[in-house]
Amino acid sequence: MDQASIAGAGRSASVQVKADEPWEWLAAGWRDMLRAPYVSLAYGGAFAIVSVVLTTCLFLIDLMYLLFPLGAGFMLVGPMLAVGLYEASRRLELDEPVTLADVAFVVTRSPAQLAMLGALLTLLLLFWVRLATLVYALFFGLSAFPGFEESVRMLIFTPEGLAMLAVGSVLGGVLAVAVFAISAFSVPILMTRDVDVITAILESVKAVRDNFWPMVVWAWLIAMLTIFGIATLFVGLAITFPLIGHATWHAYRRVIGDGPEAG
Repeated sequence: MDQASIAGAGRSASVQVKADEPWEWLAAGWRDMLRAPYVSLAYGGAFAIVSVVLTTCLFLIDLMYLLFPLGAGFMLVGPMLAVGLYEASRRLELDEPVTLADVAFVVTRSPAQLAMLGALLTLLLLFWVRLATLVYALFFGLSAFPGFEESVRMLIFTPEGLAMLAVGSVLGGVLAVAVFAISAFSVPILMTRDVDVITAILESVKAVRDNFWPMVVWAWLIAMLTIFGIATLFVGLAITFPLIGHATWHAYRRVIGDGPEAG
C-alpha cells in the first residue's frame, strides 16, 4: 500500500450514529433535490428510461425471467450509478453551482480505483444473475421459462416455487448484505480521497459494522424506495433514485466524516 493510501486510511474514523438518523439523511437528500430539481430529476429520469428500455428488450427477446434478478441486482450496482448525485450534493454543500455537465463528467480523486470498484460490483451482479439461474434450475430443471404471468403463479402457488423463493431469498440476502457493506461508503471515499480500493472497502465495511442498526434501517429504506420505484413501472424511480443518491452523500458525510473537499 502506498503512502497516500496509508495516510488516507488513518485520517478519519467512522462515527457512531443513532438508529433513526437515516431519516435525517433522507430529509437532507430531499432538500438537495429541491435545490437542484432539474439536475436531480434529469438524472433520475435518465435511469428510469434506461430501465424501461432494458425491460422492453428483455420482453422482446423472451428473457423476462431475468427481470427479477436484474431488479434485485440493480441495488448491487446502484452506488456506482449514483456518482453524479454524490457530486451534486458535494457541490451544493460548498454552495457551488450544479449543472448536468457537472454530474455527467465527475472528476474524482481516485478514478482508476473507482473503476476497479465498479468492475467488482459488476462481477457481483453477473454472479447474482448466474446464481439466480442456477437456483431456478435446481427446482424446475431445464424446463423453459413459462412466461411472466405464469411464472408469478408458479412462484407463489406451487411448493417448488415457494421453496425456490425461500432459497433464493436467503442466498440473495447474504450477497446483498456483503455488497452493501462493501459499497455503502466506498464510492464517495474514492471520489474524495486518493486511496486504493481495498482501503475504501475496508473502511466502508468497518463503518457499517460500527453502525449496525442505523445501517439496517438505511438498507431497508433504500430497498423500499427502490422497490417502489420499480413497482410504479419505473416512473417513481425518477424520484427515488436521486433521493437515495443525495441522501447517501449525507450518510457518508455523517458516518465517515470527510469534508466535501477531502483529498
